[in-house]
Amino acid sequence: MDVLVEKSPLVCSQRLTLVIMQLLGAFFVYAARVNLSVAILCMVKSDVTLNVTAIGQDNGTDKELAQNTSVIGDRGEFDWDKSTQSHLLSMYFYGYIITQVPGGWLSSRFGGRRVWGLFQLVSAICTLLTPVSARTHFYLTSAVRFVLGFSAGVTFPSVHTLLGRWAPQLERSKLVAISFLGPPVGMVITLSVSGLLCEYGFDNGWGSIFYLCGILNLIWVVGWFYLTADGPEKHKRISTLERNYIKNSIGKGVGKRTYRVPWVQIFKSRPVWAIIIVHFCTNYTSYTLMISLPMFMKEAFKFDIKQNGAMSSLPYLAQFVSSFFAGYMADKFIEGRWLQVKNTRKLFQAISLVGPSVIFCIMVQLDSSRRYLAVALLCMCTSVQSASRGAYLSNYLDLAPSYAGVILGITNTAGTIPGIIAPIIAGALTPTKTLEEWRIVFYVCVVIAVFGCLVFAIMADGELQPWAIVKAELENNVNMDKKCIKNDDRLDDLMNETENGSKNTTNLVTKNV
Repeated sequence: MDVLVEKSPLVCSQRLTLVIMQLLGAFFVYAARVNLSVAILCMVKSDVTLNVTAIGQDNGTDKELAQNTSVIGDRGEFDWDKSTQSHLLSMYFYGYIITQVPGGWLSSRFGGRRVWGLFQLVSAICTLLTPVSARTHFYLTSAVRFVLGFSAGVTFPSVHTLLGRWAPQLERSKLVAISFLGPPVGMVITLSVSGLLCEYGFDNGWGSIFYLCGILNLIWVVGWFYLTADGPEKHKRISTLERNYIKNSIGKGVGKRTYRVPWVQIFKSRPVWAIIIVHFCTNYTSYTLMISLPMFMKEAFKFDIKQNGAMSSLPYLAQFVSSFFAGYMADKFIEGRWLQVKNTRKLFQAISLVGPSVIFCIMVQLDSSRRYLAVALLCMCTSVQSASRGAYLSNYLDLAPSYAGVILGITNTAGTIPGIIAPIIAGALTPTKTLEEWRIVFYVCVVIAVFGCLVFAIMADGELQPWAIVKAELENNVNMDKKCIKNDDRLDDLMNETENGSKNTTNLVTKNV
């Protein structure tokens, strides 16, 4: 087995093709999520000022783009007020939260490739219909955004379901890191390109944002179904060496298809609860950083980071670079046996939570004369948070490869809640917008982060859980037993035939004598 592990390179492999396609798919998911936040700036008429508090989002991009931004220009077609715009931006996330757990179950039952591909097809169609729906009726636009979020909700449960079948034990962190490069890439490119299309594109500028995004998404759907498969055993172009390597590396943790989900065992599992809690705590820190930090920098430092597009992209660029490095190092820790799997996950999780907490404490001590240092600290925050690629985001595959998508759906549902409450808590704690009040906001983040770190350190595990041995594997064992029984029955029949033959021969000899 060790020879197979060493002789199955990642470069030019089908598993690398899979995660690159996942990267591109996540890119389009985030592009479809953010494009309205950019387009709406030139969709509304110039006398409307946008001030949106995004609800239930995975990042602060909507708020970062929209808050306190005055639209300059006379090409706006709609008289949407602030409440209307906020409603439209929120509809995506109301749909997004619904399909987390169902998306994981569907992916484990019917295959992540099929589920994500079909839902992405719906997402692409909704993106293409956005300009038409916006010009038809506001409620139709709301429905399209809801369906768009509903379709996107299956994304990461499907991604983890596929990784559970494709990611060898010593490559899990790297492959997870590559897959999760899609969101920061989507942020950087969408922020840059959509602004240019809004100004210079066709269909009054903003319409071209949705048409281009939708068409490219459709092309991705075609490539997705052609290049990928639900498992190595179903891939038509995979080498025998790679197929055997993946199968032998993952072992009995994965079956070809999951027919029954052990819901009771999942919710009784301490390591699963460790992921649920740390997912919530990590997202609370992340949401506060991305949603509230720009406002904090403006009010405390008199510096608006949104004025410079390059600066607003720097945190995502930093996250892009650091994500793969974090995944690579986590796998090196495991492969080199520097630490056990569970201790590696705990170490990287501590880095991703404690690191930003320390940076928060430093940042709230700065004054306006050091505002550029605050930008550097923001980049450092997103870089350190990337350590989660080698922590809880990979831990799903350690515990239950076949149910990784289902469990992620559960934890991501809990992890979406901070996106709703984090802006509310920040607003409640800063009524007069003073530096002292903002310090309390970030100290709350520190407490939550430390709590999540302690829970994960105590309850997390890195081994395949007994309840995660799939039914298919058990059925294979039963089939082997049945074959043995059948072989025993055939042997008995043969012995009986031989015995009868011997008796017949004896009788014949006796008769002749």
